[in-house]
Amino acid sequence: MLRVLAVDDEEPALGELLYLLRADPRVRTAEGAGDATAALRRIGRALETGPEGDDGIDVVFLDIHMPGLTGLDVARLLAGFARPPLVVFVTAHEGFALQAFDLKAVDYVLKPVRRERLAEAVRRVHDLVHATAAPATAAPEQIPVELGGVTRFLAVDDIAYVEAHGDYARLHTDHGSHLVRIPLSTLEERWAARGFVRIHRSHLVALARIDELRLDGGATSVRVGATDLAVSRRHARHLRDLLMRRAGG
Repeated sequence: MLRVLAVDDEEPALGELLYLLRADPRVRTAEGAGDATAALRRIGRALETGPEGDDGIDVVFLDIHMPGLTGLDVARLLAGFARPPLVVFVTAHEGFALQAFDLKAVDYVLKPVRRERLAEAVRRVHDLVHATAAPATAAPEQIPVELGGVTRFLAVDDIAYVEAHGDYARLHTDHGSHLVRIPLSTLEERWAARGFVRIHRSHLVALARIDELRLDGGATSVRVGATDLAVSRRHARHLRDLLMRRAGG
């Protein structure tokens, strides 16, 4: 079960958030802090006792707009710790989702908080905390997308390929696509270590999702699911080398 710290400078909002968290059967304890300083002091005490101690904290539910240090500032400070708690942002503002993505937040919940939406965030945290993967395995990276007017976090591992749209990029999955305001070049740099490779000025592809490599009279293309994507001459040799190394084990 989860040990939770909720942080919000507005007492009614904090009280409602704590009420909903304590009602979730996956939450063992839920404490509150009214500002960033109190939150950092509490987190520091938890880190001193160790992650498995009775004083430990698994996740921090952070408001963003607070006097003094913001929730984003707190998350940046936590990122410098050796074993920081997970972070979920809880905010009335949609405009910080990309910063949350950069800070590797588990989720981004908009106010007013709905019980069902908060339960989804708790489930995501619970799954990460209690994952059976080896400790050295990186937590699944996620990216915020808009779906029906609600910000959701999409697992990068679910993305098959990315298509450039100017300063935007369209993320293609097995179940649809999502447009995000991030240039393709930025995603190429961020996701290189996760097996994404540039095959064309307009496309970035997950190497593991390539089903076929086709050569047709000097033109190269790949099949990703039911989609054929052209490979530019500039990227063709590098892609073939990567696929050969992957096939060789």
